[in-house]
Amino acid sequence: MSKMTYKGYHARVEFEPNDGVFAGRLAGINDIITFEADNVKGLEEAFHEAVEDYLETCQSIGKDPQKP
Repeated sequence: MSKMTYKGYHARVEFEPNDGVFAGRLAGINDIITFEADNVKGLEEAFHEAVEDYLETCQSIGKDPQKP
């Protein structure tokens, strides 16, 4: 398992051999935010996109985003 960090958010990443993808999940918050990609560059992009989407969604519904 490896960790990634972006805008103060951390993600746990694992390789899913049955699906042939890297799967990640934001760590340290109760909201469930996941992402996946089939290569490392795509994984980093998907992670950044997931964080940005989470922050935008929280803002649009008037919720404070959780922080790790």
